[in-house]
Amino acid sequence: MGTIGEAVRRRRGGLRAGAAGRILDFALIAIIAIFLILLGTKVVAQGGSFFLQILTFAVANGGIYALIALGYTMVYGIIELINFAHGDVFAFGAFLSASLLPIFGLREGGTFTAGSVIALLAVFGLTMLSCGILNISIERIAYRPLRHAPRLAPLITAVGVSFFLEGVLFLWKGPSNVHYANIIPNAGFEIFGATIGAKDLLVIGVSIVLVIGLALFVDRTRLGKAMRATAQDRDAALLMGIDIDRTIAATFFIGAILAGAGGTMYGLYYNTSVFDLGFSAGLVAFTAAVFGGIGNIYGAAIGGLVIGMIQSFWDGYFDSAWTQVVIFTILILVLIFRPTGLLGMRVPEK
Repeated sequence: MGTIGEAVRRRRGGLRAGAAGRILDFALIAIIAIFLILLGTKVVAQGGSFFLQILTFAVANGGIYALIALGYTMVYGIIELINFAHGDVFAFGAFLSASLLPIFGLREGGTFTAGSVIALLAVFGLTMLSCGILNISIERIAYRPLRHAPRLAPLITAVGVSFFLEGVLFLWKGPSNVHYANIIPNAGFEIFGATIGAKDLLVIGVSIVLVIGLALFVDRTRLGKAMRATAQDRDAALLMGIDIDRTIAATFFIGAILAGAGGTMYGLYYNTSVFDLGFSAGLVAFTAAVFGGIGNIYGAAIGGLVIGMIQSFWDGYFDSAWTQVVIFTILILVLIFRPTGLLGMRVPEK
């Protein structure tokens, strides 16, 4: 985080010192308490079944945000770059999978059979692979030549790559919402009056599997250990024989395949996508990564789940026009009171 992080910490220390700090702490606690009281009254008024239904949406939504947030936090953890183009890789995954569905015989209104499951897995695999190749290309062409440049240069480049990808998606599908074929059966079951459908189970299940798989990969595999060593001390990792370029490229690839899976699940769940989807979803996912602790895989996953739940509960019980305001207010408060996020940042200061 460097000089900016140190300045934020000093500012936070100044804010929290003395009477002013106690007033701010009390005000924050009061705001949280008021929100919980209001939410509790809304839950009681609308019943438990509505609460469970919103909770189901929230967990599914949070799972998608978690997959995007993991890409942000992995790249930042290893090279301290906020890859703003990552959200657009997610949108590319949604667009590409929508185009692949009819090629593999998956059409809206058709019968979903065992063959359809295999075809859907093929769509997932091809989309994730394509997103991985795209992100590796972005790293090789746009970011690697600027690795030793001042930090502002790759940051501006990331913004430029994001706009470039948005432009490509705009030319590919146009400015309007793109319909995503509804191929998942409407089957589901009820629990206490809330309906949990096949889409909810698909998104939640795949998200859990991918997050656990990533955690095991980073903790137990040789490449995962190389990624952690590179994030901790790049020069020392190089002296120990670790191929830094390969490790960084692998990090971009893994982050992108998670984004590709997230984009596919977003399309299957919401049955729509749009060219600037990466901008809106990417900002929320970045907030989730900061909230959980950017640079921390578990923090990003928890942050995505929490932000998804906050968004869904606010949309369900309050005025949805204020949802984005609430989410970015959370971002500001986290940066002021706990810049390292809920779980802190595993990567040491350089």
